Amino acid sequence: MSQIANETASLSPVAVSRPVSLGNFGAMLLLALVWGLSIPVTKLGLITMPPLTLTAIRFAVAIPFMMLLLIGKEPLPWKALPAVASLGVLGIGVGQVAQTFGVAGTSASIGTILSATIPLFIVLFAMIRLKQAVSISQIVGVVAAFAGIVVVASENAGDAGVAGTTALGPIWMLVSALAVAFYYVWSVELTNRYGTVVVATWSTVFGFVALVPWAGWEARHTSFELTGQALGAAAYLGLAVTAAGLFLWLRILRDVPASIAASVQYLQPVFGIAASAIMFGDKIGPQFLAGVALILAGLAMALRVRSPKQGDAS
Repeated sequence: MSQIANETASLSPVAVSRPVSLGNFGAMLLLALVWGLSIPVTKLGLITMPPLTLTAIRFAVAIPFMMLLLIGKEPLPWKALPAVASLGVLGIGVGQVAQTFGVAGTSASIGTILSATIPLFIVLFAMIRLKQAVSISQIVGVVAAFAGIVVVASENAGDAGVAGTTALGPIWMLVSALAVAFYYVWSVELTNRYGTVVVATWSTVFGFVALVPWAGWEARHTSFELTGQALGAAAYLGLAVTAAGLFLWLRILRDVPASIAASVQYLQPVFGIAASAIMFGDKIGPQFLAGVALILAGLAMALRVRSPKQGDAS
């Protein structure tokens, strides 16, 4: 946690051409696993709990642990409140709420494909907003990895899967992908100025405050059951995915260009579909293995970093 809380580390908005360290690569794989389990775990929670209520409990669990990390940190300047509050509303009020509605309204396969567009949007926003350079091999690698996701997910996209998808479900997933991608790219700028822990915690608080009235309205007008399974799902989403996962991601972005860090997240659906096979009986066969091979090949291309030539500016 001391590495995550290191407020002195700097993050350049321009990508630096250097190899990804073994430690950073391991951190990215761990994050892909933690986040990859989020969709099947969310589906477990939604069996007995409505979307907004589940999302609110998730962040109610996460915030107390996040607030503890503010001890000893510099307070957030008043001038930063509008930007950080807007970041929280975007990431939670739009991104996470839309994802929960999307998961409830799509089959596992279609939801997986649509959630896999997040890295594509991260690369796009990083190019535009952070001025990060992306090579042709990285672009080809990202496209190949996305093709692998389609191959993996389509193995379970039969009639039953399509029947589980509503008209608005895919739209919610795409709205979530756009909002979450921009949230993470925008957060890079703010954490560079005010610190990872401070920005992540206060943006979560502001997003939660904006969500509470809507969740309260839903809870009053929807019958549901607070089962151990639902509360366990909310706890995992709050502690592992939100608190630990967010800090780990922002810490990774301090050392790894967004285009490279995002590409590794294409392994999320692999972990997610594997978990769905255990939880819900989804198929894993030769097509799944072929898709995983395509994803790994794409990642190998996306992770290739051109070494700076002699005389290049450092």
